[in-house]
Amino acid sequence: MPLVTAKRTGLVDQVIAQIRELVTSGEWPLGEKIPPEAELVAALGVGRNTVREAVRALSHAGLLEVRQGDGTFVRATNEISGAVRKLCGPELRQILEVRRALEVEGARLAARARTEEELRQMSDCLAERDTAVRNRDSEAVITTDTEFHRVLVAASHNPVLISLYDGIREAVTSSVATTFNPEIPPEQHVSHTALLTAVRDGDPRRAAEEAGGFLDELLAQMGTESLSAKPSTPE
Repeated sequence: MPLVTAKRTGLVDQVIAQIRELVTSGEWPLGEKIPPEAELVAALGVGRNTVREAVRALSHAGLLEVRQGDGTFVRATNEISGAVRKLCGPELRQILEVRRALEVEGARLAARARTEEELRQMSDCLAERDTAVRNRDSEAVITTDTEFHRVLVAASHNPVLISLYDGIREAVTSSVATTFNPEIPPEQHVSHTALLTAVRDGDPRRAAEEAGGFLDELLAQMGTESLSAKPSTPE
């Protein structure tokens, strides 16, 4: 079958770009409902079909979620996060498995490549996290725990790995929020001190084991077979 010239939908592309910018910039916050179709039509100066095509495209990309009878909501702030959410859905187990794959390798590489400034940032995050745990401050725990893992992966200095992890940050935050129980005594909460120590000591194998260990425990608690915490490549 011969190829034919593709039709360019300039207006649709422009509307997609504008809506994507509103989402990624936070102008339309995650989880919030976007303006109704009639309001978008008036504000953008385009037809209803153009708006519908743009919303449909961004819904397929995972950035928006159309709820029949309720409106359209921001589902993710970038396509990678949207894809992860579509693939994993609400399944915490799948999100934890994706986290594990990225964080174990991130920790292994960070043990070799981390800087003193990154070590300081991770140490500060853990200190703030531990204080939040003792105070049963769920919001602060979620924020500092998520930031610790972000800095850990950033310390790998692998731009592809960092980009992938940034793409699932919303899913990471969601998983931290889901697994943190403020009713548990502070001393029973997971500690990342041993992980930070392994990274500080420049021990890739131990860092990988520590990074995978607590996620394995969460997966095991969910009835999931525990994965090997050892890196797949020799040190």
